[in-house]
Amino acid sequence: MPSARRMILGHVMSGLCTKMNRTKQLPADLMETPLNRCLNTFDITLLGIGHMVGAGIYVLTGTVAREMAGPAIVLSFILAGLVSLLAALCYAEFGTRVPKAGSAYVYTYVSIGEFWAFVIGWNIILEHMLGAASVARAWSGYVDSMLGNIVANITMEITGEMHEQLLAKYPDFLAFFVCISYAVALAAGVKATAMINSILTTVNVAVMALVVVLGFWYATPDNWSLPEQGFMPYGFGGVLAGAATCFYAFVGFDSIATSGEEAKNPSVSIPLATILSLCVVTVGYVLVSAALTLMIPYNEINPAAALPDAFGMRGITWAKYAISTGAICGMTTTLLGSLFALPRCLYAMASDGLLFSCFGKVNTKTQVPLLNLALSGVCSALLALLFDLEKLVEFMSIGTLLAYTIVSASVIVLRYRPISVEETVHLAPDTPGTDEEDGGGGIDSSSQSSTIDPSSPTSEMIEIALAGRLRPQFRWLEPVLGRCEPGVACSGAVLMFCVLSVAVCFQLENSWDELYNGTWWALGLYGFLLFCLVACVVVISAHHQNTRGLQFKVPFVPYIPALSIFCNIELMVHLSFLTWLRFFIWLSIGMLVYFLYGIHNSKEGELGTSYSMLMSTSEAIRGWGSTSTALGGGTKVTVTKIIKGRISRKTAGDRQAIVDDDDDEDS
Repeated sequence: MPSARRMILGHVMSGLCTKMNRTKQLPADLMETPLNRCLNTFDITLLGIGHMVGAGIYVLTGTVAREMAGPAIVLSFILAGLVSLLAALCYAEFGTRVPKAGSAYVYTYVSIGEFWAFVIGWNIILEHMLGAASVARAWSGYVDSMLGNIVANITMEITGEMHEQLLAKYPDFLAFFVCISYAVALAAGVKATAMINSILTTVNVAVMALVVVLGFWYATPDNWSLPEQGFMPYGFGGVLAGAATCFYAFVGFDSIATSGEEAKNPSVSIPLATILSLCVVTVGYVLVSAALTLMIPYNEINPAAALPDAFGMRGITWAKYAISTGAICGMTTTLLGSLFALPRCLYAMASDGLLFSCFGKVNTKTQVPLLNLALSGVCSALLALLFDLEKLVEFMSIGTLLAYTIVSASVIVLRYRPISVEETVHLAPDTPGTDEEDGGGGIDSSSQSSTIDPSSPTSEMIEIALAGRLRPQFRWLEPVLGRCEPGVACSGAVLMFCVLSVAVCFQLENSWDELYNGTWWALGLYGFLLFCLVACVVVISAHHQNTRGLQFKVPFVPYIPALSIFCNIELMVHLSFLTWLRFFIWLSIGMLVYFLYGIHNSKEGELGTSYSMLMSTSEAIRGWGSTSTALGGGTKVTVTKIIKGRISRKTAGDRQAIVDDDDDEDS
């Protein structure tokens, strides 16, 4: 009996692990969607800028400068912008690979597996809910400060104060109604939303330019060198803490990836809009924060309304009204960006069966998932009603940083993962002679056979076959890595790199003084950990990559994604214990949803095999002609296999005519 129980338990756990690690197989026609593909590159770029330039510049700038970094807020924004840029490059490559709604969730599902995809998707839901709530709270607080705190005073007179430590001082009904109102506005459709966003973002950028010009005109350089304080009054630790908080200002760029299913040409628009919007916003934040801290001393900044008060103190009262207009426009676009992305993430997860099917429905008239939008608006409004801005912002950062970390890791995994049989068949629509221009009917088998002639493989096909295998100059690693399947060593090295990065960052946080003072054990420990980190990167870079079909590629892989992973983990370490506790509570709720519903209703579990799914599509048949028939008829010959045989013979020095013994196997 005990052995039978062990067998049953082993079978159950084996099946569970298989389900958790299954990856999403993309459909033959990636461009097919019930959503409305109507956004061009300009629309998507302004969507990203509008999502990022809002509460961060009008509220967060004053708080960080006054309480965390002082004039060195400029360095905090530069660090946060660089870390975001590293992640943005990874998002841009995935936007080319997978033009689907869902952002990091879909990317992780395709590359790593279902469980981690659900974790990321669940965190993205939290990120956008908190983003919308925090901006609504900032919008309300900004308007209230302009009105002399009338709203707050009246509310506390009617309801009294909430004395619970985890909640805000008073319920913010104005923020609640702002969330609901903008959710209703988004129901009009994506094109109307993009038009409104473009107008408001243009106004906001113009106001930022006004702030920079006037700020530098009235600048006092002595404000960066106050007595006994200087440029970095809180030290480098304050700069890092400020960067971790300023990171909140850049989280909007992943809404660009979420719009992939509504872009006209996602493989071009998504990467271009991501890089452009992030560069514009980073430069804007640095210039505005520099202008603010040069105009008035950092210890005189009003965190609630930093820019209007700064101009008021310099006697430029007319500029206060222009800045207030820009602030309202900026926070409106940021709120629209969060409420735009959240329903689409819910839609992507429900379409895959990981969330309840009712969230996968799209209204046929507006082509918007209305139920998701209503739920997003109500949940965000409730958060804005009960929590203050500081708690919302800190809680939001952890999910975002985790998503960026896994997306960066996914880029490395996919670059070094060998192509499968299913993906080999799926390459057909991209090969010459398979486009729709061929008349829509059957393709002549002779033309198809010339396309994939195994006797003269193209460099692209050779690259596919070599993916995940050791480069010739690293053959000395074969005794260690030679027995690993292609791609496995790289995936393991990525996992080890993440674990070691956590160890290094925690040690830097807890024993920096010992390292700075040159304590022997600290130097030895850090030396060993850094050696292991470098070894992981060397192992990854020792293998061949697969970059087939990528219109945008992250440069210097695996170095840039690895640096992104390390920087994201370093920022996560600086978050408070209470933030981590709230995060694990939210994650526990998500695990209940996944293991009680998602794992049993996943669409990937309903498919027989992804191979048969792809072979049943007209695209697969039309793309491969006679070869696809051979593949489906039981013969085990594949293009990848033929090329591998050819390459192995060439490396062995065989110059005789190639007769593939695999043709006779199990025929």
